[in-house]
Amino acid sequence: MVNKISKVMLRPAKCGLDLGDGSERAEYVDQDYILQTLGRPHRNINIMYTYYPKDKEWPQRISEACKDMEIHFQWDYPYDDYFPYEGGIGEDTSGQPFEQIRDIRRHGQDVTLTLTIDCSLSDEYLRKIARDLRNFGRMRLRINHECDGDWFTHNQRFSYQEIGDFFVRFSKIIKEEAPNILTVFCAGAVMDLDAEELKVGHEEEFTEAYRQADIWSMDCYLALHYGWPFDVCEKGSDSYAVTPVETFYQRLKKSAIRFAQLNDGKVRPLVVSEFNTDGDVVGPKHQAESIKRFIARLKEGHAEEWFGGFSLYQFRDRGRLGLEIEDPNNKSVGIPQPLLKEYKEILKDDYFMPRMETKAETKLPVTMRWGGAEDAEGIALEVTLEKNPEFFEINFEENLNLMIEINGHWFYKAEGTDCIDLMPAFFDQDIKERTTLSITMFAPPASGENDPSQGEDWMENYYCTMHKLPELRIRYEAIEEV
Repeated sequence: MVNKISKVMLRPAKCGLDLGDGSERAEYVDQDYILQTLGRPHRNINIMYTYYPKDKEWPQRISEACKDMEIHFQWDYPYDDYFPYEGGIGEDTSGQPFEQIRDIRRHGQDVTLTLTIDCSLSDEYLRKIARDLRNFGRMRLRINHECDGDWFTHNQRFSYQEIGDFFVRFSKIIKEEAPNILTVFCAGAVMDLDAEELKVGHEEEFTEAYRQADIWSMDCYLALHYGWPFDVCEKGSDSYAVTPVETFYQRLKKSAIRFAQLNDGKVRPLVVSEFNTDGDVVGPKHQAESIKRFIARLKEGHAEEWFGGFSLYQFRDRGRLGLEIEDPNNKSVGIPQPLLKEYKEILKDDYFMPRMETKAETKLPVTMRWGGAEDAEGIALEVTLEKNPEFFEINFEENLNLMIEINGHWFYKAEGTDCIDLMPAFFDQDIKERTTLSITMFAPPASGENDPSQGEDWMENYYCTMHKLPELRIRYEAIEEV
């Protein structure tokens, strides 16, 4: 049934599309569920953690350690109410965030680890974190984000200069210990769009951080109820903010210009690490409208020349910043929002679709290389279908970890799984006539970690060899009609 086998390259989309998964507002949702819900993987999954190992409450999550504390704002606790980072000096990489990182990577996605961290920690602590993370390929580390503000613990305990200096120090250690990791600096933005000279907040204190970072970032929402969950968002209240789409776009563009000026004209990718329109403000039925207008503005402005993508915050949320709302009766259950249906259409937009380049025909055995969600080498099996199938299954003898794409739909095959039902790729897109399709496969690491024994480039790349072609079971009629 397979006409030929070709090598195929996975390359970046015009604009990256990332997703937040878990924060102070929600629990982590496993990647099997997200993939089944959305139909394709993201470039990056952003997870959010905190590390204050010298505090007396550590390593408890601070909202649990201080559950009787009277607070009036989400960040009133002694340290940030993210999940505790369990590695570092504690040397435990069996727990979190490492299991989540492994889950994300084995599903063909890269990781952004957002980490709020005590700026007084010595180099010993920071080197241990770098060594914790270097097995996980081309991940991103976002250190003490939104540091131009005043709400996080790092801003309450340290000066802006100390925060900037800490970022530079930590970034240099990352480069020494784990050069596969890119550091992300997330601070302010150009707020006065009409000023003759562009400025961003605390740029004197942060100039060296902008120069040291691999990626520049902003957290921006078209609408945000920032008083959640301590008040109800109502018209005229002072706990929400709205930014018109054009203002939002110009703020991004002019901030990118100013960041480059601070970096002696050298451009870095600019991303929005947290982005959405809050349903608390606009209502859940209208949440997607401004997001789609923003995307149209990106395309119109050819933003792919200076913009590196955005991360939707987030998959599941206890408020109205998610594709799903967490069921208040059962936190393991999500309630789909209207945005979910609209977002699935955004995922299919060519602007956000990773490019696949088909290369020369090949034969088995073939070695596949996983660099990351924007750089991988896999294989494509060319198959001719007579018409829309009633059954389409792929069966493997080899114990491989694979991401599989056919007809625009992605599937995950874990180690230990022999058969994958590919029929969901044809539920919404019928084939009306004889058609040739490709079954494309990539092999991210089954353990979620790269293998130091694979060669000098092991931090950047993981290799897997397929020796035997999988078998296809394709049928065009029901076994029996009832």
